[in-house]
Amino acid sequence: MYNTYCRMYQKTFKLVSPLLPWREPALIEGSHSLDKLPDIIKKTGISRILIVTDIGITSLGLMDGLLLNLQEKDIEFYIYDKTVPNPTINNIEEALEVYIKNKCQGILAFGGGSPMDCAKGVGARVVRPEKSIPQMKGQFKVRKALPPLFAVPTTAGTGSEATVAAVITDSRSHEKYAIIDLNLIPHYAVLDPLITLKLPPHITAATGMDALTHAIEAYIGRSTTAETRKFSIDAVRLIYDNLYETYKNGENLDARANMQKAAYLAGLAFTRSYVGNVHAIAHTLGGFYSVPHGLANAIILPYVLEHYGETVWDPLAELAIAAGIGDPAASSEENAKSFIGSIKSLNHKMGIPQKVSGIIDNDIPLMAERALKEANPLYPVPKIFGINDMLTLYQLIKE
Repeated sequence: MYNTYCRMYQKTFKLVSPLLPWREPALIEGSHSLDKLPDIIKKTGISRILIVTDIGITSLGLMDGLLLNLQEKDIEFYIYDKTVPNPTINNIEEALEVYIKNKCQGILAFGGGSPMDCAKGVGARVVRPEKSIPQMKGQFKVRKALPPLFAVPTTAGTGSEATVAAVITDSRSHEKYAIIDLNLIPHYAVLDPLITLKLPPHITAATGMDALTHAIEAYIGRSTTAETRKFSIDAVRLIYDNLYETYKNGENLDARANMQKAAYLAGLAFTRSYVGNVHAIAHTLGGFYSVPHGLANAIILPYVLEHYGETVWDPLAELAIAAGIGDPAASSEENAKSFIGSIKSLNHKMGIPQKVSGIIDNDIPLMAERALKEANPLYPVPKIFGINDMLTLYQLIKE
């Protein structure tokens, strides 16, 4: 009965989805595209803007050129750089205070998925001051247009510059959850590969595998469309052709640009078709142990795909062919298993561990319960997991 309820819930969402006012951010891409952003901000009528980033970005001086250009355009900026890897409610409230105090008119997210999620949370609080972040947890609780939101990803992974979601951590309860609303889609996204050239190899690897997870989970789920399947396939092709090259040779500008585009396409895919059990488990690891999201996804992905069994053989076989590692003459099972094997191999070559260290046995029941609550009934996964499935998977990924 429970499985039937979940499938009916998912089917309803799939039927309603085409009727929703989907939009994509205005895309500015290519080398030096960041230089165009101050003019775009100016044209929107903004003279005071909040920049949400993290201390790593500011300490490396990655924004220095942008800040100089903003000054030249007489745009005042106020920087919040205390965002942590799994952004918290406190991060959002602190950044909101900076926004309000300085009478800002727009928000610029500069960084990986964490600053972008934090910025989205700030925007939601600006237009919904009567609602707390926990009160906006779940689907369609914002329902008001955000101030102009500009997203500048410095990694190639989260795809948050294209998505409807902001993933937030409650530091007190260690719960990590999503706020999902069409109004959270950024208005502008800047894909400038020059920003990513100095990205360390381990972050390149983890964020790239994050993008791969998005593309795969969007593709194997039951709420795909012709459009999202194309987004996913194009993203998988780009990742298999470019991720290891960017890991080995971070100065390869073309590969960096291709990975940015892959992450963006994967974001477009999963924001319409959703993710799955990999993300549900990864979010608990982020909430409990602050495991970086991309790293968690990379480790968990092959275990979950294997646990799905034959329910994912056909779509994974299609992705194997798209990635150039499949054999058209082989069976779906053979190609699917080859694809899973290629994920393990890619992880190994990039130094990503096979297991997650630090998981405490006593935490597993609560994490499994929260992962199930996140996944069901929303995520249109190939196979609906129960509590025993989740408990088994936590044991499999535990070092």
